[in-house]
Amino acid sequence: MEIVIANKSHTIYAQIICDTIAEAAQVRGTGIAKRKPEYVASKMENGNAVIALEGDKFAGFCYIEQWGHGKFVANSGLIVHPDFRNLGLAKKIKEVIFKHSRTKFPDAKVFSITTGLAVMKLNSDLGYKPVTFSELTDDQSFWDGCQTCRNFDVLTRTERKMCLCTGMLFDPKKQNKEETEALKESRFERIKKFRQNLFLKKDKK
Repeated sequence: MEIVIANKSHTIYAQIICDTIAEAAQVRGTGIAKRKPEYVASKMENGNAVIALEGDKFAGFCYIEQWGHGKFVANSGLIVHPDFRNLGLAKKIKEVIFKHSRTKFPDAKVFSITTGLAVMKLNSDLGYKPVTFSELTDDQSFWDGCQTCRNFDVLTRTERKMCLCTGMLFDPKKQNKEETEALKESRFERIKKFRQNLFLKKDKK
């Protein structure tokens, strides 16, 4: 298994990547924005993606998006092919794309919105912290991308203050590199409490 920075030669996998993302959305029954093969291919050609391959077989993928004139970046479209799940591959891909993002865009804040606890745990281990949506990019084109998500109506009803996704942010200026594994674990527990409190406040209104 190899995980590499994708390039033009990997665009032949764009269709299967999009198909795998779409199938995962159906199985989970959660909100995952749709991607088009042309868009995924452009990320590969620009060196803004990583791909995992077992020989010539597609195993996993993730790409970088820039928002707010480069002030923010997001690691999006993380997917593992069903044949390679439950092997810890998602964590390895996440680590590689995060490192690539920090190298290519060292001053940018890295953010994520996700419904999955597994992704939240991966983010937490990398130093992300839970935040309100107001602390994320205000780039309208990012939020427009949520329109293909099945939960978009929730986002619009709350005036983009909350959704089923949890917002998470890595700020390079605030990151404490001395943080211990124990603190990382307690931080993940805080993420779950943060999310629960958001929805408790919403229900009380």
